[in-house]
Amino acid sequence: MQVITDILRVVEGSSSNRVKPTHILYKANLSHKLLKDHINTLLQKGFIEVEIEKNHTYYKITEKGQKFMSEFRKLEKLSQAFGLPV
Repeated sequence: MQVITDILRVVEGSSSNRVKPTHILYKANLSHKLLKDHINTLLQKGFIEVEIEKNHTYYKITEKGQKFMSEFRKLEKLSQAFGLPV
């Protein structure tokens, strides 16, 4: 769960609203294989989408992904209020 939210935070926090895979790789501190596995999961679940422009791949968070992150932040605040890590 932590890796998935890390990836979504990187994509969501991009000023251009999209991000290259290498940017996610470094910001979320993942190996290439783990990145590929988690990206595939997020794509299948509809949390992110792919954009290809001039032979470059970018990932963009979807409305579903934004809603998930909104709900996850609520859960984080609740758990912090009770002193329990998520």
